[in-house]
Amino acid sequence: MLRCGSPKRDVVLSFGVGTFPLPAQLMVTLMPCLQSSPAVFAAVICFTIHAAFSAPSVNAQNSAPGESHGVSYYRSVRPILQRRCSGCHFAGKREGGLSVVNVADLLTGGEGGPALVAGKPDDSHLVSYVSGEKPEMPLNAEPLKPAEVETLRTWIAQGAEDDTPASLGNPISAENPPVYKSPPVITSIDYSPDGQWIAVSGYHEVLLHQLSGAGETAVRRLVGRSQRIESLSFSPDGKLLAVAGGTPSLFGEVQIWSLADGKLLQSVTMSHDTLFGISFNADSTLVAFGGADNRLRAMEVATGKVVMQMDAHSDWVLGTTFSLKNDHLLSVSRDRSMKLTIVANGQFVDNVTSITPGALKGGLVDVQRHPTAEEVLTAGSDGEPRLYKIFRTQARVIGDDFNLVRAFPALPGRVCDLDFSASGDKFVCGSSTALGGAARIYTTTDAAKTIDLPEIKVPVYAVSFRPDEQQVAVAGFDGIVRLYNASNGQLERSLVSVPVPAVTAQATAESN
Repeated sequence: MLRCGSPKRDVVLSFGVGTFPLPAQLMVTLMPCLQSSPAVFAAVICFTIHAAFSAPSVNAQNSAPGESHGVSYYRSVRPILQRRCSGCHFAGKREGGLSVVNVADLLTGGEGGPALVAGKPDDSHLVSYVSGEKPEMPLNAEPLKPAEVETLRTWIAQGAEDDTPASLGNPISAENPPVYKSPPVITSIDYSPDGQWIAVSGYHEVLLHQLSGAGETAVRRLVGRSQRIESLSFSPDGKLLAVAGGTPSLFGEVQIWSLADGKLLQSVTMSHDTLFGISFNADSTLVAFGGADNRLRAMEVATGKVVMQMDAHSDWVLGTTFSLKNDHLLSVSRDRSMKLTIVANGQFVDNVTSITPGALKGGLVDVQRHPTAEEVLTAGSDGEPRLYKIFRTQARVIGDDFNLVRAFPALPGRVCDLDFSASGDKFVCGSSTALGGAARIYTTTDAAKTIDLPEIKVPVYAVSFRPDEQQVAVAGFDGIVRLYNASNGQLERSLVSVPVPAVTAQATAESN
């Protein structure tokens, strides 16, 4: 399968449960080839795919010629456990004292003893808990498919061999956090409601920077299971942080963190791919999010239970927001539509945007509700922010765009993120052209009043408006968070998103 690993980032070629990344640096290098010689660009992509398919398998690398193999833990068993079990059973949340993230943890087991007995599937708790007419696990979720259960049984019967490549090293956890040689691409940022913290996406983690005076204090690190953090949001009361992400072609995950003690309250896995666009309702009891499975979902924060699902989109759902009364959800998608859904029952109500072919030049990436009105702001591939009324007040006529309140001057490239100020009087947008980027502050009631933010040379994937409306944060491809004065657009300071060697941090700062 060939897919784009993220609506905001690098191209990723995915095969089975693995991924073959094409680094953004290489894409930037190759972009002139695409513009001047599409044939050359296509040849490079074909070579990359060929290299991915031609790479020897893990079993082939670790076996003698002619040696036969049964079920592979790494290729067959591990994806099942990650997708269906590890949300409650990993290092950060050992329900029943059990982690299933590697074979050693399975052999150690939990409160009930070892999870498996090599060669004896009928004596292994791992099998018994997921088998039968009414399996005990996964808790409050669909049972494993018979083929998945049989895969577990066969692997254990064959001796429960661990064929995890030695090169992978120890799994990332709070005790073994990511080590960076350079700042990673930033896909999401958010100010806390009191403006004292800014949350920044990393690899397998969210980093909380406490902003103080002219500098920032030590960074708090919230390390989780998902390789990719696609979206994050503080709760309106500032007590929680919600995270949407996952591991491409393997699982999607929603994380709920307590900010008081840094404890992971919920880790809920679902779908077979990444989740996007997380948002809270007003009382912080629900979060909404989209996914690469084309679905919109709402989940109870306290229980982790999905209480609403809507399937009317025909492509990835990338952004969500609740209506002012919190009784409806707005969702945007790569299918070029914004849809209105009733929270209580998941009923699709209407397309808020025009359904006329060509009215939008491409998919929509983000949606934000006005803080004090039943209006929403959206943007995407055509680079033009648009403000819409949520609810239609006259019958739809084919070809109309009746709910449109105002269109704003387009940014170069595609808009990747946007955020309202607390009053709704202004908003900030960031965009990417693949080779560069831009960010701009708009006046909501006057499309002609804008402030272009300076010193941006790279694609912008994430923006946030500080609650006091005095500052905006902009981040993206180079892993640097830039903080701008919201009144005059002047750059106030920059910070490196993750811990990196001092030499790297200095070189990064000097290059920007």
